[in-house]
Amino acid sequence: MARVLVTGMSGAGKSTLLDELSRRGYQAVDTDYDGWTLPDGTWDEPRMAALLAGRGEVVVSGTVENQGRFYDRFEHVVLLSAPLTVLLDRTARRSNNPYGKTAEQAAEIERYVDEVEPLLRRVATAELDGRRPVEELAEIVEQLLAATS
Repeated sequence: MARVLVTGMSGAGKSTLLDELSRRGYQAVDTDYDGWTLPDGTWDEPRMAALLAGRGEVVVSGTVENQGRFYDRFEHVVLLSAPLTVLLDRTARRSNNPYGKTAEQAAEIERYVDEVEPLLRRVATAELDGRRPVEELAEIVEQLLAATS
């Protein structure tokens, strides 16, 4: 049973990567959707605990304040990163998520890159460049899943 967390800043490509892994047949949970994140911006801890206690492979994506409580339940924590200019461009242009379109949100993303991304980098077992083709990124995550199954 392999569990992988894909984390990183808004616009790094987490949702796109999860969509590709889902297309390839993996259980993929994007915690930005379907009630995984509570109104305070943290994960629903009982729900996440139940997911990670289950059998089988799962790839989870998200970046929330309480994700560290679950690191010991993931075989890999993958930081998906990209330069700030890429993050800001992607969040401004995307149509599947409204976050990142205002000047205030862009400033927040910049602050998170400075303050949060270094913390994520310290706990990551792998860091991937979110500018790589999604097919390549999915292959790397598949290799991580296979290596720990």
